[in-house]
Amino acid sequence: MATAPARGKSATDKTIQREIIAISDDIRQRHGWLKHQNAIGFGIFSLAVIGTVVNAVLYLQGIMPAWAVIVLTAFWTSLLHELEHDLIHLMYFKKNKFMHNLMMTGIYLLRPNVINPWIRRHLHFHHHKHSGMETDLEERGITNGEKWGLKRLLMVGDGMLSVYLRVGKYLTEPTRLYRRGLITKQDLKNFRLISLVSYSPLGIATHAIWHFFVLYHLINGVAWMAGTSVAWPEVVTAQLSWITPLIVVLIAPNMLRTFCLHFISSNMHYYGDNEPGKITEQCQVLNVWWLWPMQAFCFNFGSTHAIHHFVVRDPFYIRQMTAKRAHVVLKENGVRFNDLGTFRRANRMHEKPQAA
Repeated sequence: MATAPARGKSATDKTIQREIIAISDDIRQRHGWLKHQNAIGFGIFSLAVIGTVVNAVLYLQGIMPAWAVIVLTAFWTSLLHELEHDLIHLMYFKKNKFMHNLMMTGIYLLRPNVINPWIRRHLHFHHHKHSGMETDLEERGITNGEKWGLKRLLMVGDGMLSVYLRVGKYLTEPTRLYRRGLITKQDLKNFRLISLVSYSPLGIATHAIWHFFVLYHLINGVAWMAGTSVAWPEVVTAQLSWITPLIVVLIAPNMLRTFCLHFISSNMHYYGDNEPGKITEQCQVLNVWWLWPMQAFCFNFGSTHAIHHFVVRDPFYIRQMTAKRAHVVLKENGVRFNDLGTFRRANRMHEKPQAA
């Protein structure tokens, strides 16, 4: 991307990075099993896949209730999300393309409501280089920088609603960025291509099924409250025989997981007035107690993601192991903790100046 070049790391950024690497190295030395990174990643992948399949089988056999399947599968797929993120950074099977893409494919199939992970890789690398800038389309795509209200709440957990409710901006934003000189002509072509295919093929189909299911029951609910009923055509009701099980075992868990992850991620990243390239201003540590139910479905993302911005090399489970000591380093060097004012400021670091 050809945005204005970010400044080099500040002395504070380098200090934080050096100290977190030292903490990570110490943990790796004390736990020799951590050197088997490929095996650990594939083991977690296998466990999450087996857990998801077992939940589905138990539900289809009438043994496990729908609510338990949704909650447990949301947890398993949250592990898969963390693995996808690590795979995007080439942390597992970097030299084995078959195994690398096998894991990526399996994770994509079990999280079908997301952006294609091979496309997301380009957006995510750009996010690290230009976090909080106008061209950071990964975070902007999940509502970073939007004013809080019903519209943002609806968009946080539903990627296609995020497109539908901002369709004008979604289609014109690459051109606007190009005209302002923030991206090159090649970047413009890439962004347009990403806009067209990012949710293809699984995301579009998954959201279509989800929206049909939600609208069907919403309309029935409104009719029931009005003391009437809807005479649906048989072709519509017949689809529920396969749609309802699919919703329970796969789609609803992922919508729950996505909402929790995006709610935390979109509120912990700063946008709009952070200094380009200054990592201490890219995001905060968001681990206030009342977010723990959401943290459970994104592997404590709000508490550990700031660590990742400084030290990219560590997989998600090592970030969790370093968190307690790393938080001390972050706090001593000015990284914000639980800056809840960002909800009011639409992700800005600072209050907007009052008009004269």
